[in-house]
Amino acid sequence: MAEEGRIPPGQFVTERWPILHAGRVPEIDLESWRLELFGRVEQPVQFTYSEFMALPQTSYRCDIHCVTTWSKYDNLFEGVAFREVLRRVNLLPDARYVLVHAYGGWTTNLPLEELLKEGVLLAHSHNGKSLTPKHGWPLRLVVPHLYFWKSAKWVRGLEFLAEDVPGYWEERGYHMLGDPWRSQRYRDDPEWVNGDLQRAQRGVFRWYVDGER
Repeated sequence: MAEEGRIPPGQFVTERWPILHAGRVPEIDLESWRLELFGRVEQPVQFTYSEFMALPQTSYRCDIHCVTTWSKYDNLFEGVAFREVLRRVNLLPDARYVLVHAYGGWTTNLPLEELLKEGVLLAHSHNGKSLTPKHGWPLRLVVPHLYFWKSAKWVRGLEFLAEDVPGYWEERGYHMLGDPWRSQRYRDDPEWVNGDLQRAQRGVFRWYVDGER
């Protein structure tokens, strides 16, 4: 049973971890894997997998909430805090947004201030085990206070920007921020609302669903 005050509006609790993503799971070679920090920075920074794993590690226990209405309690993610990664790059004064790039061409956008909040990390493990490829191995972003589509799987780059730009699902109708406590599921700006919302929403739900773990 859901605990009062713990679950956002319109959500139900599951003990499983549904697997949903656009497209197929990418095949990633750790030898060639890189995490790149670029854009509005003084100098781009790049990590190999071994270099990333050598950074100070942390863990964070949190609930996660998917825009498709399921929530999963008490997830223990392990990885490197976003704040720790940010210490390795010098941002230009106008860097206020981040476009997260993932293998397969997938992207999502976030304000920098959201990524600096408690519990945001780049995770390689969940509940004491390495992430599976279907859940984002070798590295996924975890932003526990936003809908989980913002927690991009298969992360390969962080592009720092002066202006906010929509990512993959945001271009297809999802909200630019995605706060589950305010039910920010879909775009609410006038330009979008006055467009062909019904057709666009049908496109949003063309997920690739690959069972549950």
